[in-house]
Amino acid sequence: MSDFDLSLSGTVILPDRVIERGHVAVRDGKVALVGEGIGPEARERHDLGKAMILPGAIDAQTHSLSQKDQEDFIWSTRSAAAGGVTTIVDMPYDEGNLVCSAEAVRIKVDHASPQARVDFALYGTINPEEGASRIAEQAEAGVAAFKFSTFGTDPIRFPRIPPALLEQCFAAVAKTGLTAGVHNEDDEMVRAAIAKVKAAGITDYRAHGLSRPPLTELLASLQIYETGAQTNCPAHVVHCSLARGYEIARTYRDQGFAATIECCIHYLTLDEENDVARLGGKAKINPPIRPRAEVEKLWQHVAAGNVTLVSTDHVSWSEDRKTNPDMLANASGVPGLEVMVPLFIKGALDHGVPLTWAAKLMAENPARHFRLDHVKGALELGKDADITVLVDRRQVYDAARSGYNVVGWSPYNGIELPWTVAGTWLRGQQVFDGTDVLSAPGTGRFVRPETRA
Repeated sequence: MSDFDLSLSGTVILPDRVIERGHVAVRDGKVALVGEGIGPEARERHDLGKAMILPGAIDAQTHSLSQKDQEDFIWSTRSAAAGGVTTIVDMPYDEGNLVCSAEAVRIKVDHASPQARVDFALYGTINPEEGASRIAEQAEAGVAAFKFSTFGTDPIRFPRIPPALLEQCFAAVAKTGLTAGVHNEDDEMVRAAIAKVKAAGITDYRAHGLSRPPLTELLASLQIYETGAQTNCPAHVVHCSLARGYEIARTYRDQGFAATIECCIHYLTLDEENDVARLGGKAKINPPIRPRAEVEKLWQHVAAGNVTLVSTDHVSWSEDRKTNPDMLANASGVPGLEVMVPLFIKGALDHGVPLTWAAKLMAENPARHFRLDHVKGALELGKDADITVLVDRRQVYDAARSGYNVVGWSPYNGIELPWTVAGTWLRGQQVFDGTDVLSAPGTGRFVRPETRA
């Protein structure tokens, strides 16, 4: 009898190559073999033909608790499993619980653990009134990165961190070896632009883009990277909608600084003149969705290697908070966990981008970024057997029909996806079979970054 628990054969997508007729074998929840040809005998064996076999995706940016009594981890991790996402990294801005202390981290871990269907890691942040004093204790409690904002959405739940305090935070984060991620919009410029839009009486879909013109984003990104350079702290822009932003990040990296940058899947998929015009508040996201010409430039940056991570910035607002005819009155953010991987595959194929970037930008790089790469992010011997399988079965996406989301709306409804997630494995255990989410609440685990000297 074989000593492998699972054997999958198909087209294996790795960060550096594609094995057209390849296989992955699993033993005791870990990757035990990757090679060419039909896979070895195993207790469970699947010959998947030309199906894509990818490392399980790591979504670097999710908001499971932004709306109280709405989504929670019971639903976000369900969407993740159905979307081929095996680890989520959840943001610290929870309604009713700002994750800004070791105790808050423990509360969130204890809250999420009985619900999670896939693994999860956590961001930490600060309460501006406490300054940077609790950063070290959160690192000790197991957060994988820190999140700050140059724009204040809410003075308590999502506060602006002014420049002097941001410098203090970066200096404290640098001592932990983790990364400082920052929401990149200049507060003063955004507020001035909002006032201008309101004075002009513009309330339709155009209002959001006009209220956050490109310079609001670019000035904040420059502040973030220069603060990192001055404090010797790895600096990360958590979402960039503009090609110029990726050029700025590349410049800092070329100068030897740790300057990373994240592209959300909506910036690679949706555009202002078609999708925002059609969807209104359901496409309101900060920073805004940009014109199609900008979307095409972003794909060029993906191909050039200037994008560090691809994520969703997932949040499942109830529909009533996304349908106000006054564009600026809507909540910002959209759900995306279930569809990020197939959307990226579609976009890559449409733009002639090698599929190896899927394994790199949604698995290998996020694992390294959050220091989870000792167990996550790759189909490599000894690492967790987190695996996503996609088959060439076309479907028109419909969030309501799938049943894996707490809300039945999505800005991606109606998009035809050429490849469909047909199976997800977490640590060698199948958590989605293409039809049903199989993992019970509590299957997922809290993943801590590796301790490094």
